[in-house]
Amino acid sequence: MTLESLGLTPSTLVFIVLGLTLVAFIWGRFRYDLVALAALLGSVMLGLVPADEAFAGFGHPAVITVAAVLVLSRGFERSGVVDVIANQVLKVGERLMLQLLVLVGTVVVLSGVMKNVGALALLLPVAMRLAREHNTSPSLLLMPLAFGSLLGGLTTLTGTPPNIIISAYRGNITGENFGMFSFSPVGIVVALAGLAFIVLVGWRLTPKRSGQAAADDMFDTANYLVELNVTKDSKANGLTLQQLRDELDETIPVLAVVREDNRRAGYQFHGVLQEGDILLLEAGPDELKLLEDKVGLSAIAEPEEPEEEQEQETDAKKDDERQPVDTEGLQLIEAVVRNDSMMINRSVRQLRLNHQFGLHLVAVARDGGRLKQRLRDIRFQTGDVLLLQGSENEITDSLSSLGCLPLASRELHLGQPRKLAISVGIFALAIGAMLFDLLPAAVAMSTAALVSLLIGVLPLRDGYQAIDGPVIVLLAAMLPVGEALETSGGADIIADALLRFGVEWPIVVSLVGLFCSPCSSPTW
Repeated sequence: MTLESLGLTPSTLVFIVLGLTLVAFIWGRFRYDLVALAALLGSVMLGLVPADEAFAGFGHPAVITVAAVLVLSRGFERSGVVDVIANQVLKVGERLMLQLLVLVGTVVVLSGVMKNVGALALLLPVAMRLAREHNTSPSLLLMPLAFGSLLGGLTTLTGTPPNIIISAYRGNITGENFGMFSFSPVGIVVALAGLAFIVLVGWRLTPKRSGQAAADDMFDTANYLVELNVTKDSKANGLTLQQLRDELDETIPVLAVVREDNRRAGYQFHGVLQEGDILLLEAGPDELKLLEDKVGLSAIAEPEEPEEEQEQETDAKKDDERQPVDTEGLQLIEAVVRNDSMMINRSVRQLRLNHQFGLHLVAVARDGGRLKQRLRDIRFQTGDVLLLQGSENEITDSLSSLGCLPLASRELHLGQPRKLAISVGIFALAIGAMLFDLLPAAVAMSTAALVSLLIGVLPLRDGYQAIDGPVIVLLAAMLPVGEALETSGGADIIADALLRFGVEWPIVVSLVGLFCSPCSSPTW
């Protein structure tokens, strides 16, 4: 019994594959690249896609262009775009609508010239800092920011993969591709309309989380820094910091060791602890109990004061907030976990954060609030804000390797003005080559990416890391499946139906039907 005898024609099978794929995307149980790859392999086994053409999508110009744009986007990030944008955006003041206009407007513009995911990653730390400094719910800025990145991608050829795919398809059919700004007349109007809606109305519909992004709520380190004394009878006496960690079986970072009024950062202290040493570290009640029980370290008690002095101190505190613990020289860095970070779903131990990257994890904030669980038990998620301690000379490379972006509030500047100008100039030359039809988009963008790597705008390792594997697999896998829709006759069935109804209905109705078709999903 054959599939045809059951009424399962190639076009029917294509619709079934696409339908199941769409359901899997919506369900979200499996990652989108795995779903796309399953759809491709299923189509091959059903005879919808020739086996020798199954992986032709990986060499498609659209996929090559997207990979090159991802590399160029990371070059912009590395050259200091975050610092430049942050300094300008943070000048807008406290009015939420003005913040939204500048922030979302900026991501709309950036998304037009680079991958929208890259533009979103660039502005994510800027939005977090803006929310924190003005005590605003992060969702009021982050969700509009995500919508704006999608709108900006509509305005140019390289803004979003569907535009690149459509251009390549038009080139195959007519011999003429779309230009860099062929989408701009319609795309800009749609983007401006969307921007106006987001700024005036859309943010009011955004769910507001109870957690705030204020710095005091997230990482006021003075709230959690404690001083522990090494006594003569302490088990910690005579141990190195690494031996202390082994005894605790816990990743409690020692921020500094104070000995005779001389303080050394924890990562720079390689000797053994002695009686009278003071350890400055971040710990909650559970960690303090663990430190006391296992290694005999206890918090330094404040000396008792006369009752009269206590009353005076109490009155003074009403007018003056407590002074934070001096953290000068501890090099505390805040960073946000990117969506493509190697840290996602992994813990401190799995990452070997201290030994491999030279970083100590101090605290983690999620959804606007500091996580209270033990640091070693936390599995990182996209958007987590981390408080880290590390060497200033190595922090840039470590954060880049991990896939984290520093928050501008810690004055960590990753970029260099010279590299910023060079990276922008290289991109401008690539755009010019495309505008004057000197080079196809895939060749122009790939050349720009190669030059950026050769002259050191972006290290080669970061260039490979910038190529988002899941996105590439998604595009490369779905392209042959989309072509199967045409070769099987499924596209003709849809076109005939739209033409038949279009005779009686206005063209607007036909366009609505086309846009609502599962085949028009932006996933492919």
